[in-house]
Amino acid sequence: MREIAARDAKNRFGQLLDSAQSAPVRVTKKGRAVGVMMSMQQYERLRGAAWERLGATMDTLGAQATDNGLTDAALDALLADES
Repeated sequence: MREIAARDAKNRFGQLLDSAQSAPVRVTKKGRAVGVMMSMQQYERLRGAAWERLGATMDTLGAQATDNGLTDAALDALLADES
């Protein structure tokens, strides 16, 4: 992954945007990674994949809870218990 110092990113923002269209660019400050610039298309793809993984995980956990006898009523009782 290409890397650019934050100061250079500020001074050459247009070039940074152009570079980020083809591949992500790591932005550093004092030698430490502080961000990544990427194309909107890549961002949307990553975001979509994360939502898909979250949905699949929630489906799996819901099925496991049902298999273990956790009903809506039992969940309500657990959440209402203040002890």
